Amino acid sequence: FFLYIGSCYYAYNSMKANQQDVHDTQHRLRDVASFVDNPKRNEQYQHVAEFYDAQIGRDELAMGINLLRRSLLYFHAKGTVLEVGAGTGRNLSYYPKSTVDRVVLIDSSDQMLLQARKKVAETAAQAKPKFACLQADSSELSFPNDSFDTVVDTFGLCSYDDPVQVLNEMERVCKPGGKVLLLEHGRSKTWDFITQYLDKHAERHAKNWGCVWNRDLDRLLEKSNLVVDKVDTWHFGTTYYVIARA
Repeated sequence: FFLYIGSCYYAYNSMKANQQDVHDTQHRLRDVASFVDNPKRNEQYQHVAEFYDAQIGRDELAMGINLLRRSLLYFHAKGTVLEVGAGTGRNLSYYPKSTVDRVVLIDSSDQMLLQARKKVAETAAQAKPKFACLQADSSELSFPNDSFDTVVDTFGLCSYDDPVQVLNEMERVCKPGGKVLLLEHGRSKTWDFITQYLDKHAERHAKNWGCVWNRDLDRLLEKSNLVVDKVDTWHFGTTYYVIARA
């Protein structure tokens, strides 16, 4: 029930977006072929990092995203974990102390990781799990094959230039018998009006947040090397909760 109410809240807030912002996007598109296709859109994370949590936190709370994050990690994360596209470290408090020993957080944005490092510094010196932050490209991981018990990405597939390559890298570094955990957003397959809205405003959203929010997640998963064990969808089919393995 609360997730449904949160979905309605999110849809309402999104649909009353500032019309001036739409006009600004249209104006700037005259000089850029597409924000969605422009690799430099990810530079936006450098600019939004400082206020990212404040902006995103309110919407995530209303939508119950924090509950989905907690569920995904509490029930499925274990051992040594790699989290790609870790951003500001929004998952830090959800890793279970009883089953997770160490978490390596990577992101391409040093400003987003700066926020994550601040959170790590606030944890106790003897805290478990242990966290480490590393600036790196998720599409070209430097780790050997079969390095991690669990590999995680939450709301990161929208930002990569080649999300399938990132999924394949996640699969490569995950140990046999380990899990690849995904919590992502993309186009709805069940509510056409939602997907039409995402498509219509994809350029504006990519300009503001560096995020392509209307990608076809089913297609990306099918093209990857992952073996998908479970897919649940929320928020009118736009949020994907995925349990996969190498």
